[in-house]
Amino acid sequence: MTSLTSHEPATGTLLWTGDSGDPDAEIARARGAWAAWAARPLAVRIETMRRFANVVRGQKDQFADLIARETGKPLWESATEVDAVVNKVDISVSAYSERTSQRRLEGALGARVAVRHKPHGVLAVLGPYNFPAHLPNGHIVPALLAGNAVVFKPSEKTPAVGERLVALLHEAGVPEDVVRCVQGGPDVGRALAAHPGLDGLLFTGSARAGLALHRQFAETPHKILALEMGGNNPLVVWDAPDIHAAAVIAVQSAFLSAGQRCTAARRLIVRDGGHEELLQAIVRLSERLIVNHPHANPAPFMGPVIDAAAADQLQEDFLALLTRGGRPIKHLERSADDRPFLTPAIIDVTDVKERTDSEMFGPILQVIRVPDFDAALAEANATRYGLAASLVGGSPALYDRFWANIRAGVINWNKPTNGAPSNAPFGGIGLSGNHRPSAYYAADYCAYPVTSSEAEAARASIGVGLADPYAANELEG
Repeated sequence: MTSLTSHEPATGTLLWTGDSGDPDAEIARARGAWAAWAARPLAVRIETMRRFANVVRGQKDQFADLIARETGKPLWESATEVDAVVNKVDISVSAYSERTSQRRLEGALGARVAVRHKPHGVLAVLGPYNFPAHLPNGHIVPALLAGNAVVFKPSEKTPAVGERLVALLHEAGVPEDVVRCVQGGPDVGRALAAHPGLDGLLFTGSARAGLALHRQFAETPHKILALEMGGNNPLVVWDAPDIHAAAVIAVQSAFLSAGQRCTAARRLIVRDGGHEELLQAIVRLSERLIVNHPHANPAPFMGPVIDAAAADQLQEDFLALLTRGGRPIKHLERSADDRPFLTPAIIDVTDVKERTDSEMFGPILQVIRVPDFDAALAEANATRYGLAASLVGGSPALYDRFWANIRAGVINWNKPTNGAPSNAPFGGIGLSGNHRPSAYYAADYCAYPVTSSEAEAARASIGVGLADPYAANELEG
């Protein structure tokens, strides 16, 4: 058994210690409990989830503080994450009713056709570190509503938040064996994903891990696999009449959560020659952003990235862009070698040949200058990902053209790339997902439809293709 620790990114303080779990034991407990949970009336499961929302609401301050300490994100942002956990319950109840409700249809010869949904059984949930409560909760709540049992492995970088989330579910009355928490690193995640006792896996994380899971599940089509991965998201600013508003949207898109959002803008695409005023406004605003620990006063806009390894990788990524011809507009700076605080960085990569199509998961915004809108569309689509894209400026007709041609699952106009609503589907294409959108559409992958033709009495006949039994008797006579 491996010992695990979690340290606060902002201070290095030890926050949590524990041991890696046993996927075999946790799946066995969940498998023994899920049938009884599924047999409970839907109204009971809904009421249990609503108690969960009330329990979380009553402990909002403590939960937000834990999220802030373990992720490094500002306290105000952690509080919005707790609100999202609470709000997910009512949204999931509505989604279940709309997406997976029972339906009755008329069939032939007076028969009835019933459409109902069944839970899969035992589902694994693999959670990320950037939203360690909200994102796994977005899988767990709809899965439990549908009647599944859940085995949840938090990110090894945020075990304390994952453990608290499951404790809150138990406190609300979800049976302890119906939702289990198994801690551990990638080895535990792989063992969990490969376990024959699972009926499916719901994943939020990197494209690299998602691709590995996709290959692993290729030979198990009977198991549901929902992948929510990252993005190399474009933000196109074109003929924006309000430069300040465009700059604010760009800063929010690129640097919120220290750039650690899958929907963060990684690439800013602008008209060459008409971009200087916009970039100056973005730089001025970026220089005003407060980067500090979660509880600082005044409140910071962003905190550190998750750990030193992530900060080291981002510094290497920025240096690689410089050595390949990138022109720095605002350098990536690290205030302390032993802590992962990074300042927002902006770099012009227009002249970088064969730009790497990767998700730099941090506060780095790459600027690409193009001559016309056709080139802007081509650059925006020059990625294997397809999660989020935004257009700032332009006419309704230009936005219609943008919407029709952009390959993404979240397409916005005069809004940031991030901050997608939970009462709508959320997902991407390409390396961003496998056509299993989450949020409001999570209900779709938490239960499967069953179609039944039903009649109160058996009535059957065969009218074509039978030999005449009397004709055979006449021949014998």
